[in-house]
Amino acid sequence: MAPSALQRIADYMMPAFPPCPSDLGFLFGTRHGVPQFCETAYALWQDRMFGRLLVSGGQTGGQAKAEADVIGDRLVQLGFPASALILERAATNTGENVRFGRARVGEVMDLAAIRSVVVIGKVCSTRRYLMTLQRHWPGLRMTVAPVNYFGVAAERWHEHDAFRARVLGEFGKIPGYLAQDFLHEIDGCAPYPQIVAPEMLA
Repeated sequence: MAPSALQRIADYMMPAFPPCPSDLGFLFGTRHGVPQFCETAYALWQDRMFGRLLVSGGQTGGQAKAEADVIGDRLVQLGFPASALILERAATNTGENVRFGRARVGEVMDLAAIRSVVVIGKVCSTRRYLMTLQRHWPGLRMTVAPVNYFGVAAERWHEHDAFRARVLGEFGKIPGYLAQDFLHEIDGCAPYPQIVAPEMLA
């Protein structure tokens, strides 16, 4: 694949929305890179980027303990106050993260007062998180603290087998997700770039 195409894919899939002080932090659950996720969230909280943190993630990967509990326990060990955590323990995919997470926040906060969010999630999934929020929780000002646990700089994603596979895999799925109305494009951002045929994204 040509370098220009790789750059356009990277620009689309990993857009830069630097974190800024927001009404809520939203950590998308994971089983990968948990220490890095928690360190990022704790640093953002220390920097007063948010006062409450939603952690959404259920019992995935055959594990009995929900992702939200695994991450929440580690955050508390780091010094994050348990009172500032909002744990959502049922979601098993990104759409559920947002839908169930939004409902969970509504149980403890005034949803109408949530107008901005800092997303904490995998760097390779940045676009999908934002597009899912655009679909299921529209109207938010969204910024992102992407977590890169691949061991290489994001600019070198195409040189690392696992990183490259994740980015290209995500890129190839976006049109189908849009067609099924799982996602909406982000207001003010360029649409999906028609670069290569799907079979080239193996």
